[in-house]
Amino acid sequence: MIGAVVAMDSEAEILLSQMEVETISSLYGKPVYVGTAFGKDVLLVVCGVGKVNAAAGACAVIQKGADVVFNFGVAGGLHGNTEVTGVYAIDKAVQYDFDLVQLNGGAIGTLDGETENFLHLTVPDSFDFPRRTLGSGDRFNDSATDHDLLLSLGCDIREMEAAAIAQVCKYAGVPVVSVKAISDVYGTGSTTEQFKKNLKLALLNLKAHMKEILEKIDG
Repeated sequence: MIGAVVAMDSEAEILLSQMEVETISSLYGKPVYVGTAFGKDVLLVVCGVGKVNAAAGACAVIQKGADVVFNFGVAGGLHGNTEVTGVYAIDKAVQYDFDLVQLNGGAIGTLDGETENFLHLTVPDSFDFPRRTLGSGDRFNDSATDHDLLLSLGCDIREMEAAAIAQVCKYAGVPVVSVKAISDVYGTGSTTEQFKKNLKLALLNLKAHMKEILEKIDG
């Protein structure tokens, strides 16, 4: 079974609108939709924004029996290597606001007990989407400091959930697939205004690929 974890109702809708929902319940205070989509058994949790919510959502779908976790939605591009409304597969992710550098001497984002700061995600071999590196943090802003940090880590995309979901999935031994559509790009005007303007377009583009994506995820 594919366990989808998304932050916002608007993101969830692009799958729910193409899904035959059989049951609706709640776990950890999050709505859980169970049904089928494109011939696959799917359960979807709308977790809410941010890393703690994302971790709770990942725990919920795993507890409900997900064999693979699927995170999708919108994200921000950090440079010209990402295009507004473009769809990208995430191959690795880091929590750029997690800092134990003074304690463990590792790079920013290195979790306690880990030796590297990036968590690796699954990208199905049959995916045609370009691969990108993602940074997750509990901040939405136009901060030049954050932008420089993300670039120094090698990130192409930023958002607020995927790396936390990847952390839970690593500990649970469950593969995670993440696909993001770009709603805004740093340096081309306010990311907030871009997000508001492009959210629907980015989600429509991602929706158009949902059948292709789900058919290529083993679960």
